Amino acid sequence: SASKELDFLMDDLLGLRQGVSASSPTPPPLTQKQSVKKKKEGGQPENTESSSITVDSGVKDSSPGRKKDAIDDLLGGLSSDLEKIGVRTVPKGHCASCGKCIVGKMITALGEVWHPEHFVCVVCKKELGISGFFEREGRPYCETDYHQLFAPRCAYCKGAIMQNILTAMDQSWHPEHFFCAHCGGRFGDEGFLERDGKPYCTKDFYLLFAPKCSGCGESVKENYLTAANGTWHPECFVCADCLKPFSDGCFMELDGRPLCSQHFHSRQGTLCGGCGEPITGRCIAALDRKFHPEHFVCAFCLRQLSQGIFKEQKGKPYCSGCHNKLFV
Repeated sequence: SASKELDFLMDDLLGLRQGVSASSPTPPPLTQKQSVKKKKEGGQPENTESSSITVDSGVKDSSPGRKKDAIDDLLGGLSSDLEKIGVRTVPKGHCASCGKCIVGKMITALGEVWHPEHFVCVVCKKELGISGFFEREGRPYCETDYHQLFAPRCAYCKGAIMQNILTAMDQSWHPEHFFCAHCGGRFGDEGFLERDGKPYCTKDFYLLFAPKCSGCGESVKENYLTAANGTWHPECFVCADCLKPFSDGCFMELDGRPLCSQHFHSRQGTLCGGCGEPITGRCIAALDRKFHPEHFVCAFCLRQLSQGIFKEQKGKPYCSGCHNKLFV
């Protein structure tokens, strides 16, 4: 039958591809017989024995070139042989690699057809017919070579990222390699903060890089004040002596510490010896103290000692008249 003849031819093709040196299992072609009639001398034709012509195509040659030629010849004649025995053959196309006609098994990929043994990775030449493949610019790659050549690289380990990928700070990371650069902990819901191209958890970032409050010494994270050559929490910016906030927003600075007006003048010795208030204008220095001019008065008659002439008695100023009446 036609199907058996086709199976017979395909087995013969497989034997040639595997380099089997046995003689071809195909049956010998039919013997053509020719009858030659000769006339006897008497005019009667004389029958002679038929001459048999046998063609043997079982040529054996172990060289690769010969084998390839034999395969090509067999493939080329296969269609015509099948046509003779009544089997219609339709070409499956031409291999995208070798350009030859495909008769047996084939692979369809990348919009073309291939011999199974010719559809291989362009790098390592591994056959891709029984495994998956990756395409790049119309060329097939096995999984290993594709990731090695084209997969994104982890910013931490520099290795190829083949599955899950995490993108942060304009770089790619393995999810397990994206952690705090200081403590090595994974980031939670609070996220991360970046410094010099490295990620940090919020705790370590503020500990390492945030300015410290000049009042309490803790990290300043949100609202802050800059004053007296330092950074402050708003609630920590108070008078260094009385610890009261500056209600009017005005403060005095002494040795890098903020002071209210009262305690600044107290430290400077510029509180009036009469009224106890700060002296901001002209003053009179006497009795190891300073006075507003209008507050430097006689301790008895309370008249202003405008001319600066006074007499002292037990640390108090007196005018000459009162001093003479009281102490002379």
